[in-house]
Amino acid sequence: MTSTNGVENLEHWFPRETRRGASVYSAEEGMRLGVVVGGSLSKGLVVKLDPQQTIEDLAVGRYVVVRGENKRFFCMITDIALDSPNPAIQSDPPEIVNDPFLRDVYIGTAAYGKLYAAPMLAIDDAEDAPRPVKTIPGHFMPVLNASVEDVNAVFGREDATHFNVGAPLELEETQINLDLKRLVERSIGVFGKSGTGKSFLTRMLLAGIIARGQAVNLIFDMHNDYGWEVTDERGPRAKGLKQLFPTKVSIITLDPESARRRNVRPDFEVKLGYDEIEPEDIAMLRETMGLSDAMIDAAYTLSKHWGKQWVRRLIEITAEDIEEIEAKTPTRAGTLAALQRRLQRFERWEFLVPESTGDTVQQILTKLDNGTSVVLEFGRYGNSLEAYILVANYLTRRIHEKYVERVEKALGDEALEPPQLLITIEEAHKFLDPRIASQTIFGIIARELRKYKVTLLVVDQRPSGIDEEVMSQIGTRVTALLDNERDINAVLSGISGAAGLREVLARLDTKQQAIIMGHAVPMPVVVKTRTYDEAFYAAVTENNLKPDTIKQARQRLGNSGDRRIR
Repeated sequence: MTSTNGVENLEHWFPRETRRGASVYSAEEGMRLGVVVGGSLSKGLVVKLDPQQTIEDLAVGRYVVVRGENKRFFCMITDIALDSPNPAIQSDPPEIVNDPFLRDVYIGTAAYGKLYAAPMLAIDDAEDAPRPVKTIPGHFMPVLNASVEDVNAVFGREDATHFNVGAPLELEETQINLDLKRLVERSIGVFGKSGTGKSFLTRMLLAGIIARGQAVNLIFDMHNDYGWEVTDERGPRAKGLKQLFPTKVSIITLDPESARRRNVRPDFEVKLGYDEIEPEDIAMLRETMGLSDAMIDAAYTLSKHWGKQWVRRLIEITAEDIEEIEAKTPTRAGTLAALQRRLQRFERWEFLVPESTGDTVQQILTKLDNGTSVVLEFGRYGNSLEAYILVANYLTRRIHEKYVERVEKALGDEALEPPQLLITIEEAHKFLDPRIASQTIFGIIARELRKYKVTLLVVDQRPSGIDEEVMSQIGTRVTALLDNERDINAVLSGISGAAGLREVLARLDTKQQAIIMGHAVPMPVVVKTRTYDEAFYAAVTENNLKPDTIKQARQRLGNSGDRRIR
C-alpha cells in the first residue's frame, strides 16, 4: 500500500506529460525510432535506435522527424550502422540465436543500431512554417518516422503551380509537389545512368509544366520519345505529349517518312538551307566531327569571302577555288580539303536544301507565342549526333536572338514580353563540354538564368561531362541512379549536405526512383516517381476532357481514378 501511495505521490509531483520530451512522443510510440545521442549541424545527427526497432525496416533516403523542445527537425536518413560499446563483442559474439532471453539482454545495451540523419528543415512550433536549419536538437530528443502531416507541412499540396511527381519512400499515401513556377525560373537537369527511365521522368515533368501552363516548350526529340507515343518496357505504348495535350502541343519533323511509318501527322516539315548555315553552327560540331581550330578559322574565312553560299561552294570546291582562297587568305589547301571531307556528310541529310524554302524559326516562334509547345522529331536522323547538334544549335541560336530582341523592347511593358520558354536537349554534355560551353548558345542560356525568359532542360547520363560553371547554374536537379563516382560528384556539387546525400544517391532503385534537389523543392527529397499510366493521363488532362470521357475514365480506373478525376 505504501508503495502504491508512493507511486501516486510521484505522479502528482512529477507528472509524466510534463517531463522533458515525454509528452512529445507518448501518443506516437509506434512511430518512435530512437533518440539523438550526438552529431553536428555539418555532419548530421547520430541516433541510437530503440531496442524494439528493427534495423532492417529502415532505409537511406527515408524521412524522420526529431521532436525538439520548440522545433520539429525534418531530417533524411543518410546512413545506418551497427555499434557496440564493447569491442570484445565483435571478436567473440555471444550465441543468441537459440536464446531469446540472452538476445533481449544484449540488444539495445551491449549491441544496438544507429542511424545518421541530415537535418534539412526546421519547423518552429510557434510559426508552423519550414525554415532552413541553422541549429540542431539537444541530446536524447525523440526521433520518429515522418508522418503524412509532416510531409505536407514541408511540401504543401497540389495546386495551380504545384505538381505531384511522386511519393516519398515508405509514405505512398502522400505526395511530393514540385513548385513549377520556381522549376522553370532556372535551368533543369535530369540525370541518370542508361536504363533508369530518364525519358519517362522528363516526359512527366514536361506534362506537368504544360498542364499548369508555366512555360512553353521547345523539345529537340532525339529518339521520338516525347511527341506522339513511345514503346513502354511494360508492354503497351505510352502516350506522348501530343496525345495528352492535342491543342497545346505541336509536332514538327525532320523526317516525314519516319512520321508516316509511325502514324504521326506533323504540322510541318523542317527544311534548313545551306545558305542559312553560319560558321557558329559549324563550330558546335568541333568534337563530334573532329574539327580543328584551323578548320573552324577556315569556315569563318570562307563565309566572309564567299558569303551565304560558302557551304555549297566548299562541298563542290574546284582547283580554281582552292588557288583563289590560298592566294587571297592565309587558309591552306590541306585545311580546305579536310574541312570539305567533313562537311560532305551534310549531303546525306535530306533536311538540308540548297536554299531555304521558308522561315522555320518564325514558324516555331509563332506557335510558341500562341502558347503551343513544339516537339521537333528527328526520325532516322536521331542516330546521327552531328545532325542533332547542328539542328538544335541552329534553331536555338536564332530563337534566342529573337527572344533577346523582344525582351529588350518590352522593358517597362510586361504585356510585350514573350512567354517563358523551356528548351529540352538530350546528350547535353555534347553541347556543354567544358572546352566549348562558354562559347555555345546553351552555355550562354544556362548562365543567363531567366534574364531573357529562356531556360534549359538538359537530359544526360554523363553529368561529369558538363562544364562546372554550367552545372552550378542548374537550379533543379532530378537524378536517377548513378554509379560513376565522377558523375555523382558532378550532380552533388554545390549542394548543401552533399556528403550524406552521396550514399542515398548511390542506392536508388534502377527504376522509378529519383532524388530531387534545388530550386523547386524546399529540401532534397527521394521520391518514388508516379507511374506513367492511364491514371496519370487522366490526372493531367482532366481539364481538357469532355464529361463523357471523364465518366468513361472513372469506370476504367475504378476507385483510384475516382480520387483523381473530379
